[in-house]
Amino acid sequence: MMDRIWVAACAELEQSVGPNNYNHWIKPLRLTGIEDGAARLVSPTRFISDWVNRHFAKDIVAVLNRAGAEVERLRFEVGQAARPSAQSAPVSTAEAAPAPTTRAPRADLGAPLDPRYTFANFIVGKPNELAHAAARRVAEGGPVGFNPLFLYGGVGLGKTHLMHAIAHDYQTRHSSAQVLYLSAEQFMYRFVQALRESTIMDFKGMFRNVNMLMVDDVQFIAGKDSTQEEFFHTFNALVDQGKQIVISADRAPAEIKGLEERIKSRLSCGLIVDLHPTTYELRLGILQSKTEVFRAQHPDLEIGTGVLEFLAHRISTNVRVLEGALQRLFAHASLLRREITLEVAQECLADILRTNDRKVSIDDIQRKVAEHYNIRLADLIGPKRARNVARPRQIAMYLSKQMTSRSLPEIGRRFGGRDHTTIMHGVRKVEELITDDSSLAEDIAVLKRMLEA
Repeated sequence: MMDRIWVAACAELEQSVGPNNYNHWIKPLRLTGIEDGAARLVSPTRFISDWVNRHFAKDIVAVLNRAGAEVERLRFEVGQAARPSAQSAPVSTAEAAPAPTTRAPRADLGAPLDPRYTFANFIVGKPNELAHAAARRVAEGGPVGFNPLFLYGGVGLGKTHLMHAIAHDYQTRHSSAQVLYLSAEQFMYRFVQALRESTIMDFKGMFRNVNMLMVDDVQFIAGKDSTQEEFFHTFNALVDQGKQIVISADRAPAEIKGLEERIKSRLSCGLIVDLHPTTYELRLGILQSKTEVFRAQHPDLEIGTGVLEFLAHRISTNVRVLEGALQRLFAHASLLRREITLEVAQECLADILRTNDRKVSIDDIQRKVAEHYNIRLADLIGPKRARNVARPRQIAMYLSKQMTSRSLPEIGRRFGGRDHTTIMHGVRKVEELITDDSSLAEDIAVLKRMLEA
């Protein structure tokens, strides 16, 4: 009887709370009996029972009543509940609070997945083809050959898109698997909350019993000693169990200042993939893909010849700015019922185009200098002091000071966390050399022309 009621209730709950919330919170529960209007549910941990009691009690009571039970409240016990047992006494109870007048916000340990971020709408090009291939491999499941997968790169290059795509694809292939995606900031918040509420063992149990852990923007735990300690042990526990970990950051592990060396070492044991700045061809492909999606919804959309090519050439900062510009044009065309011509694009996007005209980023400078001198970008930013790396690094520092509005401390942070005095020394050294070394002066002039093109 209890099994029949609970199966019917779970089917409805999965639809109402969503598969992610259902798999994390409802699925681990078992209905073991109903006495005096109280439904007795067994949970594997107190942490889960408390969370369900706070966020889903009203939903569970409602669906149980619709399934034929007469329930007014929930009672939880912690333990094993493989089979229903109407005679079992509760180990510990947590009476459900009276239903509030407004619905409590539904939350999860992790962040919600964006349904737009899938492999199907991720545009692949040379700057991201390795990251895409690695993400696809992880999403398949099974023995991967590298753990963790560490994705890094600047803003708007597709790190978060790939992480969401991995989670979506992995859950589709392995419906019973537990995938936990969250930001490093959320990990820290959950850890602090568990310390404050004395539920640290439940926290450990929750994070160390997932099939895949995905942590976005891991650089934000740098300098947070206690959080780093817990992250380190969680990382080791999952790797020892053969569970997959996917991490993202804005720079390589070795370049994250304030991150413990042992964590840098663990992160470096897997596959580290750099998402490079977009090329013209990749930006054009993204614009064409977004336009096709919009055209499917608005068949009367008209875009003049050369508009997408113009945008791909002029807006090169990051994909988010590019997509925002295109969305603005779509809105303009839809609301005013006008064709998107080159003149309309220039008028509508004047502010964005002006910003991109005058903006050269430190990332652009570092990449161009590394390409010009045929050295690795990681070496240019890293600690190497060999002359073939040190001189290009000083040139990149000089150009960053000359061509951007960034302060010396900001430039220092982008060059592997160097002190502002180091940047000042590099700038002065290049200024001195330019007057005597015509070859160096010519190199810098060429680099400036390429960056301003």
